[in-house]
Parts: sequence; structure tokens; C-alpha cells
Amino acid sequence: MKVILNEDVKGKGKKGEVANVSEGYARNYLFPNKLAVEANTGNMKNLQAKQQSDDKKSEQELEEAKAFKEKIESKKIDIKAKSGEGGKLFGAVSSKQIVQRLKEMDLKVDKKKIELDEPIRTLGVTKVPVKVHPKVTATMNVHVVEE
Repeated sequence: MKVILNEDVKGKGKKGEVANVSEGYARNYLFPNKLAVEANTGNMKNLQAKQQSDDKKSEQELEEAKAFKEKIESKKIDIKAKSGEGGKLFGAVSSKQIVQRLKEMDLKVDKKKIELDEPIRTLGVTKVPVKVHPKVTATMNVHVVEE
């Protein structure tokens, strides 16, 4: 029996896929738990329409992410920090400080999206990658200035 999965089912498939399962499994487990619906013509049309709307939505999110990337890359983030001799900082500049500075510039970025391997410990410009979207990564310039 062919069914359309509403949720991920271990060993059978992922959400939105058409799976071939035994009739008893479908009637006794998948249907009562609302994990799947029968793959008849009406449900197949609904599935195709939903997939098209999801594709359109993901395409729109990708375009928004690209626009946001351009916006981030055009800005220069200045962060003031105390430093000693040779341009070494007392402490470090973390992703939390970068997010806070971006918030002041009306740019919202989650600190988990900033891919900073280790905190910035020197003065000067550092290129910091920001994962805006799974397919889009922006590189912003963080300029650490002596306080």
C-alpha cells in the first residue's frame, strides 16, 4: 500500500515522501497516529501543491539571505577594546560582543551563526564568517580599535 508520510518514520522515509508499506502497518499504526495518509489522487495533488509552495518559500528565503549578506558585508563593525604592547588585547572580543554591536546597527544575527573559531585577541581588522542561510555565508570585517 502506498502512503504519503506526514512525519519522519524510522526505516520508512522522511516527511513528504511516498512510501510503500504493508496494509496492516498503515491501518494499525501510521493512520491512527497521523504519521501518514493514503496516497490517492487527491492527497497526491495536495502533496505536489505543498511541495511547490515550500520550494517558492525556500527560494524567497534564499533571496532574502543573499540581500542580508550584501547588507552585512557592506558594513564595517568597530569594537573598542583595551590593549597592551604589540597590539595584544587584555581579554578578547567574542561573538557576543559582535552580535551586540550588530544589534546597535539594527542588524539581527544570532550569535550561534557567527563562525568564530576562537575569540579575537589582537587589534586590527579580522574577517569573520557569518552563516546567514545553509547555502549563504557572509564575511564581515570586524575592526578592533584600541580604547
